[in-house]
Amino acid sequence: MTNTDSFVTPTEEQLRRTKEAINAYLETIARHGDRREWAYPYYLFHDPGKPIRGTVMMFHGFSAKPHQMWRLADYLFHNGFNVYQTTLAGHHLLPPHQYWPQVDLKPEIYDPLRKKVKKDPVLNQFFNNISDNPSGFTQPSALQQKALLARLLILEPRLLNIMQAIEREDEDEFDRYFNSSHEDYLTCASQRLHEISELPGPVYAVGLSVGGAVALAVAANHPETVKGVVAYAPLLKIYGDRRRYVNLAGPLDIAELGWDPQLKFPVGCLTAADRFGRTAVLNSKAIAALQNIPTFLVLTENEDAADIETNQMLFDKIGGEAGGHRSYFYPASDLVPHPMVDPTEISQGMSNRFWRSLYQETLRFLTKGEIDADNMGNVEQDPDLPPVPDAN
Repeated sequence: MTNTDSFVTPTEEQLRRTKEAINAYLETIARHGDRREWAYPYYLFHDPGKPIRGTVMMFHGFSAKPHQMWRLADYLFHNGFNVYQTTLAGHHLLPPHQYWPQVDLKPEIYDPLRKKVKKDPVLNQFFNNISDNPSGFTQPSALQQKALLARLLILEPRLLNIMQAIEREDEDEFDRYFNSSHEDYLTCASQRLHEISELPGPVYAVGLSVGGAVALAVAANHPETVKGVVAYAPLLKIYGDRRRYVNLAGPLDIAELGWDPQLKFPVGCLTAADRFGRTAVLNSKAIAALQNIPTFLVLTENEDAADIETNQMLFDKIGGEAGGHRSYFYPASDLVPHPMVDPTEISQGMSNRFWRSLYQETLRFLTKGEIDADNMGNVEQDPDLPPVPDAN
């Protein structure tokens, strides 16, 4: 890893051109009639002539906003980095079904299947029940997901073969059945990376969940620019039995789910996230590139979104500890949830009590290429590292 104790000093002209490029993008959002409030990207840049350690690009989690990681952004900024908090592809706009990356069955396949779903009295009753109580429904339970899958397969047995086309790596087979915009995640991230190309010094990619997958993918595709990655619970593959439901029901667009009652997104958006994580990060070319890019992977045993074994497999394939990479796995007893970066975000009744140490170790990794595992599991902060302010 580049030693970020070796500082670089952006000039006034370099900062001017960089801000101009980013502001042009922000203007396109501001002019958009479907912009999502408070979901704008933003940057924290030091004044011209001030030495910095490099620039950190940050990618929030699925359905969230850049604000999700503002405390970490501030901490890194106040400890010598320029920071560009980006928005995941489409997430600065609403509604999700129109703008977010999504996997859809091709019309010639979708239309007849949709008619079968609409005519089915059992599914109609289920969705009518949901419509009658929208505030009381976010997503099907595990039992409901299995029941819905069973019902869909009764209506159309070939759905099983269609679903397998999502899970395989064969792009021709996938393209035969689906229209998909999952690659927009990388396209958007690469565009944001280009906007900071005038800045001197190394660039680092930091992300959570789908943002973690994007951070890994943008590094793998731009290894000449991105010199390190920190990925918190990257969603490379959806966790557990839920994945089958997402991959089968998602392209049918038969239901919507969301954690915020005001923000409903199609299941097909999750299908796209799963597809992106696997195809953009787990392919042989990306893995080969990541072998040479120091990576810090943070996982939790209390995972309900990102498949743990897939992440551990990636860590091994890129070279593990011996290859200069680092990882940490919060045990179940730490009660750390999937959205581990935001201390105020509660998931499954849990929030991360160790977030200050997580921030400190992120800084240590970005500057030294190392972590202290003991500090990761410590509620108290390491006095030898810059302190993290309390949440406010």
